[in-house]
Amino acid sequence: METFNDIISGDKLVLVDFFATWCQPCNIMHPVLEQVKKVLTDKVRIIKIDIDKNRQTAEQYRIQSVPTLMLVRNGQILWRQSGAISKADLLNVIGPFVQ
Repeated sequence: METFNDIISGDKLVLVDFFATWCQPCNIMHPVLEQVKKVLTDKVRIIKIDIDKNRQTAEQYRIQSVPTLMLVRNGQILWRQSGAISKADLLNVIGPFVQ
């Protein structure tokens, strides 16, 4: 089974969404992430990490508010932001990193 570290350590671009089920802005981000996935298809892998079920990972990355989005490749954090973000803004952030 693939672990979180396996996923973010690869050479594929990964967008990590740290979220909580009780978080309203997180719920707003779900359709935005689906739209981004449709645009970028297989150029980026999007994974969602529930901070309540994955407390150790959330603590390791010092997640203090949700949603927190991180763009990762080869284990390196390329970009990180807390709070909801629009589809257009998220595509503008990801664009320069897409190969």
